[in-house]
This record gives sequence, structure tokens and C-alpha cells, in this order.
Amino acid sequence: MMVVGLTGGIGSGKTTVAGFFKKLDIPVYIADEAGKRLMENSLKIREEIISIFGESSYSGNTPQRKFIASKVFSDERLLDKLNRIIHPAVEEDFKLWLQRQHTTYVIYEAAILFEKGGYKKCDLNILVTAPLEIRIKRLQKRDKSSQDEIQQRMDNQWSDEKKSQLADFIINNEDLADTKLQVEHIHFEILKAGKNS
Repeated sequence: MMVVGLTGGIGSGKTTVAGFFKKLDIPVYIADEAGKRLMENSLKIREEIISIFGESSYSGNTPQRKFIASKVFSDERLLDKLNRIIHPAVEEDFKLWLQRQHTTYVIYEAAILFEKGGYKKCDLNILVTAPLEIRIKRLQKRDKSSQDEIQQRMDNQWSDEKKSQLADFIINNEDLADTKLQVEHIHFEILKAGKNS
């Protein structure tokens, strides 16, 4: 079974693209959602996060994401510490999930797939792109984020130019109908690659 990485800058529309793959009956694992679930359900993770960020990082079993985000986005050292807790747990969770799938390929969706070297564990990788002004509008609508907050988050990710050098497929996500067609085309290319491997 092939693992196909799916990534894109913040606001590029990775989740929308993942949804199109789901409609084609392809199982999709969303690393960010898994990370959130593990932060809530794993006592070990909770204890490790509290030891770094203090008691304010949790309210009972609920991680205080805004508080944690405010700490890590301006401090690369803290972001790295958080990633060292979450990423191995997500990796383990993905392996267990993968064992339960029965299909030609699965999609592994992660925001920093290239930045953290996760793409090397995938058989193929898809990059979702969109013009900067569209991405900013989407984020302002979705998160009510300020221009500064958006810029800070974008600065933590590689540029599309850098990521595109490592991608096997690039989806330009501006027009939904066109994006759907691009996904269908890539789906058939992956199935073809699966038969030939």
C-alpha cells in the first residue's frame, strides 16, 4: 500500500483537497487532527506539555491551544520542544491506523511534511498551492486571524517554491471545480503508479 503525502502552506486548502480524495474512497489521515486528539487523550503528552508550558496549558483534559500557540509561534525553541512531543506520537498513531486500511494508497496530510522530512517516508507527495492574497482571505475568514498572526504562521513554513522542488504533484487550488479535476487526474496517476510498482 502506498502512502501519499499531502501538504501545502497555511490557507492553501489542504483540507478541501483531502475531502476530494475521501470522496474517491481514499482513506485520509490528517496529522493535525490526530495531534489534537492525542493532546486530549494521552496522559503522557498532557504531562509533558504541562512540564514545559505550565498549568495554564491545560484546563482539565482540554489543551488551551490559543495559549500554547501564543508561546510557540514567537519562540522556535519552544515550538521544537512541542513538536518533539507530538510528532513521534502522531507517527505511532499513523502506523496503527495504516494497519487497518485496505486500499491501493492512503493520503497522509500534514502541514509541515517537507519542513520536518516526513515526505521521505511517503511514496509520492502532493503540494497544494494558492495565491498569497487568496490564502490570507481564507485565513481571515476561517480563524479571524490578524495580518500579523497570519504572517507569523507563514514564516514558520517553507515557501511554495522550495516545497515544489520536492513534490511529485502540484495542485493549484483557486477554483473548486478545477481543483476537483486536478485531484481526479492525480488519483488515476497514483493508481497507475501502484499497478506498475
